[in-house]
Parts: sequence; structure tokens; C-alpha cells
Amino acid sequence: MVEPIQGEAGVVVPYDGYMADVKEICEKHNVLLIADEVQTGLGRCGTQLAVDYDGCKPDIVILGKALSGGLLPISAVLASDEVMLTIKPGQHGSTYGGNPLACKVATAALEVLRDEKLTDNSVARGNQLRDGLNGIIQAGVPGIKVVRGRGLLNAIIIDEPEGSYSAEGKAWEVCIAMRDNGMLAKPTHVSIIEALKPIQLLPISC
Repeated sequence: MVEPIQGEAGVVVPYDGYMADVKEICEKHNVLLIADEVQTGLGRCGTQLAVDYDGCKPDIVILGKALSGGLLPISAVLASDEVMLTIKPGQHGSTYGGNPLACKVATAALEVLRDEKLTDNSVARGNQLRDGLNGIIQAGVPGIKVVRGRGLLNAIIIDEPEGSYSAEGKAWEVCIAMRDNGMLAKPTHVSIIEALKPIQLLPISC
């Protein structure tokens, strides 16, 4: 089981072709490849699934959260017949799964994702965000060390000399300042800000 891009680790983007290499290793050792696309899937990274970037087809895909547009709790496990049909009648069940309302909302969310071309928007807005922040770095403005990400799954690494800020870290302080100016972001690992913007984000004006 693997995240195509590690989210909670601070948006760690692997090298191009990484997921294809993982798939090859799994096939060599007869191991199922399970892609956790809860954070990365459904347009977040600029492709329908993040594994699509490498042309990788996992044996199993896990989705959630964005599947309903964040409106209702729902998750899904996707797999081929070869995998799914190993489960025989009576071997798997749920007392609270398949909620009709949540499934209807998920269907509508997927239609919006398709009809409004939100995957393409994720690419455009993500490029705009990273280009803008990298421009700040290149201009020599202190504070930002690195910007990394794909689509609208991004991280801003704060340039934080050891011992120069509070125990919560500079990222926390920056996130509080951002909140006070109308923008929400999440700090992680002391010096990293996770910038996960909505994929329906409108063009950014400065």
C-alpha cells in the first residue's frame, strides 16, 4: 500500500516513473499494489488519479473524502474483477455501508469534476501557485526555502534556522498570520505548510 505522493509527510513528490517502478516490483514478487488515493485522487494532483501521472494501474485503489466533494462521509475501494471476485458471497459485509444519500452525492460530485474540467483547473492553478512562490524565492525574499507539489497538492517549506522560533515552529506562526488575512493552511513537521487548495479554485490575482 502506498500513497503516490506522501501527504502528511509534507507533500513528498517522488521522481517521475516512481509508481510504474513500484508496480513492476510488485508484479515481480506477485504482490498486489494498493494505491491510497484518499488525498491525491480525484483531480487533486492534476490527473484523475495521481497514479495516472506515471501511467500506472494499481490492483486496488482507495478513495474517500473528496469523493463526495467533502459534503458527506464516503469511501470506495476499486479493483478489477480478478481481485474482487476472490471475495465469495457471505465473506464480506457491512452494517452501515452503501449509504444511498452519500452515494448520490458522490455521483453528483464526480459529474461536477468531469463537467467543469476541475482536473485541468488543478493543473493550471497549481502551476500558478508554484510559479508565484518560486518567483518570490528567486527575488531573494527571505522566509520560503522550497515549494513542491503537483496540481493543487503543495507544500511550502519555511526557511527556519534552528532555535529561531517558538516550539510550534515558524510554519505555525505563518499559518496563524495567513488565517488572520483570510487564508487557511495547515502546518506540519514544524517548518512545512501544506497548501491544499480547493480544485475549483478560481484564477489567483495578486
